Amino acid sequence: MAFRGRKVWLWRWRRNPLKRRADWVEGWVVLGAWVFTVLAGVLAGLAVARSVEHDLARERAEWRPVVAHLTEPAPGTATTHSGRSSGDRVWAEVRWTVADGSAHTGQARVRPGSDLGAPVTVWTDREGRLVTKPATVTQARVRAAMIGSLIGVTAGAVPFVGGRALRGRLEHRRLEQWDAEWARFGPLWRRTAG
Repeated sequence: MAFRGRKVWLWRWRRNPLKRRADWVEGWVVLGAWVFTVLAGVLAGLAVARSVEHDLARERAEWRPVVAHLTEPAPGTATTHSGRSSGDRVWAEVRWTVADGSAHTGQARVRPGSDLGAPVTVWTDREGRLVTKPATVTQARVRAAMIGSLIGVTAGAVPFVGGRALRGRLEHRRLEQWDAEWARFGPLWRRTAG
């Protein structure tokens, strides 16, 4: 295990007679990679979170609940063995009418054993197509934050990985230069040691 000594902040920018051009370039690569990682992550995450929250708010504003009626009895039974109503839902065909008076049919989740013509609340978009119930304000914020965080981390990974790759290439080049210098001066040292 090698002893490194205490850590010196901003050592890449300190004056040093042994500092090579590659060290200076590596310092700027590291700084640039970190700055772009943070900026890309934060900006992409905020933009996506705002977009998701905006889309979910638009859905809340445009999607409306409509009372539909079953066109057939729902499969299953309405009670469990204990006599209580089951929380499970089954798929059944329902019919509803939209604002322009046109009738639509589709599949919706209903209580098992519901009778023909039983009312069911479904959600529709502007064209009267079935949609899921829109997210509440709280659900929309949580969903937007989670998606924004995921996209932010993903977007931040791009400059981070690019910086690591460039830094690895600089390290490889530095080792090649070291080998070339050692090949040139190594034989001179062997002659003086003997």
